[in-house]
Amino acid sequence: MASIISLLRRFAGDRRGNIAVMSVGGMTLAICCAALGVDVGTIAADRRKTQSAADIAAIVAASNLSNATNAATSAVTNNKYPATALTKVELGTYTADPAIPAKNRFVTPAVGTANAARVTLQTSTPLYFSKFFTGSNAFTITTQAIAANSQIASFAIGSRLASLNGGLLNSVLGSLLGTTLSLSVMDYQALLNARIDAFDFLSALATRVGLTAATYETVLNANAKVGDILAAALSAQQSTNGASTATTALSTISQAATSSTAKLAPLSLIDAGPYSDLKVGTKPKTGVSISLYDLLQATAGIANGSSQVSTGVNISLPGIASVQLIATIGARPQGSSWVAVGTQGISVHTAQTRVLLQVKLIGTGAASVVNLPVYAEVASGTATLNKVSCGYPNINTSKVTLGVTPGIIDAWIGNVSAADLQNVTTKPNPGPATLVDLGLITVTGKAHAGMGNTTPVNVDFNYADITSQTKKTVTSTNFTSSLIGSLLGDLNLSVTVIGLGIPIPGLGALVGSILGAATGALDQLLASVLSTLGVGLGQADVWVTGIRCDGAVLVN
Repeated sequence: MASIISLLRRFAGDRRGNIAVMSVGGMTLAICCAALGVDVGTIAADRRKTQSAADIAAIVAASNLSNATNAATSAVTNNKYPATALTKVELGTYTADPAIPAKNRFVTPAVGTANAARVTLQTSTPLYFSKFFTGSNAFTITTQAIAANSQIASFAIGSRLASLNGGLLNSVLGSLLGTTLSLSVMDYQALLNARIDAFDFLSALATRVGLTAATYETVLNANAKVGDILAAALSAQQSTNGASTATTALSTISQAATSSTAKLAPLSLIDAGPYSDLKVGTKPKTGVSISLYDLLQATAGIANGSSQVSTGVNISLPGIASVQLIATIGARPQGSSWVAVGTQGISVHTAQTRVLLQVKLIGTGAASVVNLPVYAEVASGTATLNKVSCGYPNINTSKVTLGVTPGIIDAWIGNVSAADLQNVTTKPNPGPATLVDLGLITVTGKAHAGMGNTTPVNVDFNYADITSQTKKTVTSTNFTSSLIGSLLGDLNLSVTVIGLGIPIPGLGALVGSILGAATGALDQLLASVLSTLGVGLGQADVWVTGIRCDGAVLVN
């Protein structure tokens, strides 16, 4: 017994081999940590793979909402997971509103028509070393993904030409482009009817400005000459429609504008929205069709900038002897285009437009000629994409809703000068204008009329309207039937006798009757001029050029 106790004491007091014992313990711990690291790494890698599979399944389900579960199951099995891994497919409504917290944007069950899908995927990862500590042979991974149908629409704002007048179009558009045009009414009608794809046009423009390896966004932000814009439109027209009256007419305009030094960013014409990042030459599944005339009109107005147009107007209307036009087209609101592609909330605008018409009316008696200066200012009209309702499974039931506000009108009969038109920071407040000048006797007058509404009007476009690109007109709710009639109703005439001049009895009444007789012609004149400049008289014309309901994107 004593020998055993002595042996134990010698063993306890022996310091040899301590490092070896500690090393064995450390190595054991390191091996255990490495083993656990392998399992943790495997779990992280498998989680990424499972999340990717869930993302793909959600996108596929949202793209095929009428058969979402089968579509998601197929996506899961294609990614080498069993169908049982797909534990849940939920359809709901996704609202892309930054004012709503991200976790609350997806609601299930759907409110109305479903536009999104949430997929839940559950997989199992085997444990190699951790099972000795956890007692389990596998670790369960659960992932979710939400995808929403993109619901994209393309739309435009502008002015419909109710009637064509070749002389007026030639003089106004020619002046805007800094050239002389002599096209016929048939030529302009052909331009109105001819359509090209916006992305064909942008691809042709990219070639003209040497940006063929760029994205559409780069092209849209380039500074392009008017000549290049028109030449690109001609190239797209020729490739799409070949030889035609419209092709010949646009070729004539393009050649006439070759010497123009005016430049503009194509983004002021077209906003490609979610397609901006596409490489030039790549066309989205849903194109954007545009009228050649609309493109020409928008290009002419934007390229002119804030420069004034001064030209005689060749228009034959009863009671009108001659018309001189001075016009200024202001800039559109920042970042606005005439055509836009995108989702709910995007807007397009017309430009603020100022017009001064110096009209000579055919009179009678003592007032053989009546001079009538008519000034009109039309604020920018706006159209906003309020809603895209995609029909499932029948695309023909799809609908687009635009909120449209026509431009407010401010009009005067008074002594408005060309300088007043140029000063866009201040509205004119003119004095009386001289309507009749008989030397010692003059007739002066002044009038003002303003009209317009600031509340948007919802305009619905069904699928037939979209495919046919039907233009719809929104008129200001308090717009009277005749702007000139409103002005004449407010007109105060004053007959002034200078020196020893003998007043002419009834001269004021005579001038009033001449003006009243010309009301209809003056209304038509003003409406035609504004329409040619790209705006409506208290109206906004809008149309939807396309809708896409089959594209889905991740939203979580």
